[in-house]
Amino acid sequence: MTETNETEDIAEPLDGIPVASREISFFDTSPMIRWSIVSLLFLALFLFLHIREVRVVSLELGTAAPYFVVAEIPFAFADDEATAIMRQEALLDIGKIYALDPDDIVKRRVEFENSLIYDQAWRHQAQQSTFDEMCRAVEHLEKALVEIRFSDSRTIEKMKQLSMDTNAMLDLPAGDFAHGIYIPEKLWGQIRDRAFFQQVYQSSTINYVIDFFKDKIWLLKEDLQEVRNIRKVLKEKIPEKYTQVSVGSRIIDQGEKVTARHICMLQAMKQALTEKRNLLQFGTILGSIILTLIVVFTGALYLHNFAMDVFRSNRKLLLFSTIIILGLFFAKTTEFLLLKTTHNLFDLVHYPLLAPFVAILMAALLQPGLAVFVSALFSTVLEATLAFERHGFLLVNVIVSFVMILTTRSLRRRTEIVTVCMKGWLAASTLIFSLYLYDKSKWGVWLLADIGSAGMFLLLTAVLVVGLLPIFEACFNILTDINLMEYMDPNQELLRRLMIEAPGTYQHSLIMGAIAEAGAQAIGANGLFCRVASLYHDIGKVSIAQYFTENQQAGVNIHQLLTPVESAKVIMSHISEGVALARKAGLPEPFIDVIKEHHGTSLVYYFYHKQQELVAQGLAAPVDERLFRYAGPKPKSRECVIIMIADAFEAASRSLEEVNKTTLLKLIDQIIRERLEDGQFDECLLTFEDLTRAKHAMIAVLLSIGHFRVKYPSRKKA
Repeated sequence: MTETNETEDIAEPLDGIPVASREISFFDTSPMIRWSIVSLLFLALFLFLHIREVRVVSLELGTAAPYFVVAEIPFAFADDEATAIMRQEALLDIGKIYALDPDDIVKRRVEFENSLIYDQAWRHQAQQSTFDEMCRAVEHLEKALVEIRFSDSRTIEKMKQLSMDTNAMLDLPAGDFAHGIYIPEKLWGQIRDRAFFQQVYQSSTINYVIDFFKDKIWLLKEDLQEVRNIRKVLKEKIPEKYTQVSVGSRIIDQGEKVTARHICMLQAMKQALTEKRNLLQFGTILGSIILTLIVVFTGALYLHNFAMDVFRSNRKLLLFSTIIILGLFFAKTTEFLLLKTTHNLFDLVHYPLLAPFVAILMAALLQPGLAVFVSALFSTVLEATLAFERHGFLLVNVIVSFVMILTTRSLRRRTEIVTVCMKGWLAASTLIFSLYLYDKSKWGVWLLADIGSAGMFLLLTAVLVVGLLPIFEACFNILTDINLMEYMDPNQELLRRLMIEAPGTYQHSLIMGAIAEAGAQAIGANGLFCRVASLYHDIGKVSIAQYFTENQQAGVNIHQLLTPVESAKVIMSHISEGVALARKAGLPEPFIDVIKEHHGTSLVYYFYHKQQELVAQGLAAPVDERLFRYAGPKPKSRECVIIMIADAFEAASRSLEEVNKTTLLKLIDQIIRERLEDGQFDECLLTFEDLTRAKHAMIAVLLSIGHFRVKYPSRKKA
């Protein structure tokens, strides 16, 4: 080949230092870390399966029961109706409570004080008493009269049973008190004791005051507030009435209107079933462990057979486990909020979409095929564990997840995640509508509620995924299509430098990227990755751009001043320089792999041939062929092989005198044959059929890029 072609394909690090392949970190290979990740996933799944809500029939208040329900276990429930009847019966024991009319008390006191002033007879009846003592005594009596209450003996006895203060309660026989009463003599004795307890007065003073008041007719006023207080205490003291229900007893008949009593019975049965299912019982724990082992083993078997890259990499395995654990947490939190809410949301949300959250993250960050398997298994676990028993819950989650996985493969911008969720909502709405038709369920507000709740769940999923994707991409060094589109931005620092400092190399990378993308898509590889990685594969040429012919000025070739060995070292150094620049700029590791592997361990034949000519002429001593070989490693992925072929194909095509399908086919066959014979494709899984499809796709793209234009005639001057 000509010098123009080979100077773009040659490289080895300066000073003969080989470029090592990517070092596999301790985290990625440590068995201890692997088992720690598996143990964490096992524990999360065990807790999810073990600590679960007991599932009972869910009925909607005020609707007709679709089927009859019987008791699965003996239980007792708080019978509100029976409790209300008991309390009503107890309240009948509380009679009326009366108090002396305050205005009447004040009136009697004024009369007494006037009598002390205008009638001096009291001085003869209570000779040892003073006017001041009389006034103080009437104040104490007035206070006592205000505090005392009158009721029947049954009410007073009930108050004593309730441990209420009855010192101020006086037993007054029933009668007509509308026109006032004479307070019986025996009650005045109790009033006297209450008014003058611990008070030092002349007995004549007390007798005179009492005699003045007890001969009066007193008006009574019903004390409604006191009655309410007593009834309130009585209601609180009466315990709830629990009604026993035996096994097999019918809770509700088919078609019967669902009442609060029915729902209370179902909740009590659920509580009894929960208590019976003792989470600390050995049998329950063993069952949950076995079930968890089955699920984990099924997942591990799939990873081993169909997702070996995830199975072997601790980093990807941790990402896989993190997504699963987040999905379990999301599902459990949703169940808890719907069950514990006071707004009866559990009866409104029949189809919570929980699996699409896991499905879209798996598809975007790992593999669509793995996402399909996980979403199906995850939905099955949710169906078996969560309290959502609506017919079609599993079907809706699985189908919507599949729809979103199929549309996630084309994600190029983060805003498209909302579009994916919208497509999922349309699929969910159609499914829910068909389920209502299939089950002949009640339409109206329930259908709208289910469709609306599906939209809310998918909107929440979109928000969570948009927020979590950048975090996962950064923490786990994962390249998504969204990531790749961001790296295509010409404003990226390395691309701007390449464009300005090595414009020829930049143009080569652009054309090569289009060729590599077509070849990768033809064999089912990641075409977008090939296109973006091609932009960065030669960034090492930035600092030594003048050594490559595509960046040299016409007639200037700096290699004329160097020996073939020196030229080879300088040219091959763009690999080590590129790796250093990529690591400094924080490029993803797959890009760095492409920088290292896009030449493999191939021979820099142009300078090797020149060296052999010098040796044959006796102008140079024989040298080791290894000095003219790239340090490698050889390509390990299909994408890197396609980039290797596209790199050589685009560069070599510039030396062709005639560009057509025949010459390009001959050229690419030669390139592929030479690299096959050199063993450059030994470490990748690429078949001859793949190479055939890829080379025809590359030829088609290069022909379209180098198409001919019609020659326009020159204009003649008038």
